[in-house]
Amino acid sequence: MIRRAGPYQAAIFEAHLLFLDDQELIAPARRAIATGATAEKAWRDAIEDMARAWERLDDEYQRARAADLRSVGAQVLARLLGIDPPRPKLEAAGVVVAPELSPADAAALDPAVALGIVTAFGGPTSHAAVLARSIGIPAVVGAGEDVLDLAEGTTLAIDGELGVVRVDPAGRELEAFEARARERRVAEEAARATARSPAATADGVLIKVDANVGSPTEIATAVDAGCDGVGLFRSEFLFLGRDAMPTEDEQEAAYRASAEALEGRPLIVRTLDAGADKPLPFLDQPAEDNPFLGVRGLRLSLARPELLDAQLRAILRVAADHPVGVLFPMVTSVEELRAGRAAVERARDGLAAIRRKVPERLTLGAMIEVPSAALLADRLAREVDFFSIGTNDLTMYTLAADRGNERVAQISDALDPAVLELIRRTTAAGNARGIWTAVCGELAGDPLAATLLIGLGVRELSMSASSIPHVKAAVRATDLRRAEAAAREALSLSSAGEVRGLLHGVGHGPAATMPQ
Repeated sequence: MIRRAGPYQAAIFEAHLLFLDDQELIAPARRAIATGATAEKAWRDAIEDMARAWERLDDEYQRARAADLRSVGAQVLARLLGIDPPRPKLEAAGVVVAPELSPADAAALDPAVALGIVTAFGGPTSHAAVLARSIGIPAVVGAGEDVLDLAEGTTLAIDGELGVVRVDPAGRELEAFEARARERRVAEEAARATARSPAATADGVLIKVDANVGSPTEIATAVDAGCDGVGLFRSEFLFLGRDAMPTEDEQEAAYRASAEALEGRPLIVRTLDAGADKPLPFLDQPAEDNPFLGVRGLRLSLARPELLDAQLRAILRVAADHPVGVLFPMVTSVEELRAGRAAVERARDGLAAIRRKVPERLTLGAMIEVPSAALLADRLAREVDFFSIGTNDLTMYTLAADRGNERVAQISDALDPAVLELIRRTTAAGNARGIWTAVCGELAGDPLAATLLIGLGVRELSMSASSIPHVKAAVRATDLRRAEAAAREALSLSSAGEVRGLLHGVGHGPAATMPQ
């Protein structure tokens, strides 16, 4: 696998191996066996319990990790049953059509035979999709159940970047697909060759391109992809599926390992982002009718100071030796943010009292995920060192459309002019105060959308590691004045569809589908 895809993709399997050392997974299986369950049932139940916990998360990237866990679980279960894990196979060159693929399934495919992948389910951040692309196999994921009804031998043309599948395309359409494929192979090679170099616009404006990661094991993949740092470190992996809160020492070890692996690049740790929509077993969290509008994010941490204090002390201990910052999620008011800052000082004083080394100051950021935060950005900017816009949640709350609800998912479009206006207000407030604004939602990882974000005043983009080479290439092809002009025009439009049409007309770099 390392020979075929490199250490970036091979690290995915290293992360999978860590599942097998996770006592939060192993311990329940052992307890079930001790009470009379078969090993097969105990293992299957433990996998499903943990996978369902991941699936309850609102973050698409983290939900996709449930598929990774089930992939590992299926392989172990097959061994327990004494059979070989089933793998998709092609007898001749063609396109694999399946309900969903695991990373192991994708890695087993031969690019000389598997000309493409189409799955009914799954998302673009799934490791199977990442692996497929890394070994040169175009993949369209989440195409819908109708693709499972396609007859064997049907001619398909697929565009992995645009997420397009054409059934029985006409001659000229097929030729156009083939020409685009050749162009993209050239662009892909060029993007990867320069991924480790800084990204500046054609007129010299430096844009920081960071990675979003969900555990220390993903740092190596981010560095190999060319990240300038980690703009969003999701700390939830430390808390999920546990019967007890992780200790301060456990947390410090995870943050320190991540900071060391970054070799001097900055690490931004988001404090616990949980709520009734993704409950923690060790917390007594009452059910809520609408958890997205309930006690979650910074609200939960402030309501449970024992959680926040331990996490901040662990971060401070690492920040004394490495460039580490803190990001508070779901900030909705100045009062909440000031309470978060007070918690930092409380944690600092507690460490100083026991003569633990602490940094002179800790970089603090606020996530802009709800309209109130964007509208109060000028006041919030006085309290922090940077903003990080979570476009996924900001879109959901602004448009009152849950992207996980398929009946309204098409409404939840981050390119809606209302969302873009809130981004503009945020960057303007940050610039006026001299602080930087990042975007860490899915929009940041799209090359065309990244160009628009730069025009709106964003100077840091944080994304899945696989998107970094392409976004850096798009940044280098961007002229700031043209990007600003495109942003002004986008803000004057009436719909996300119109904005998308504008970007495909003026965009730079490889074409891509705008995140929905």
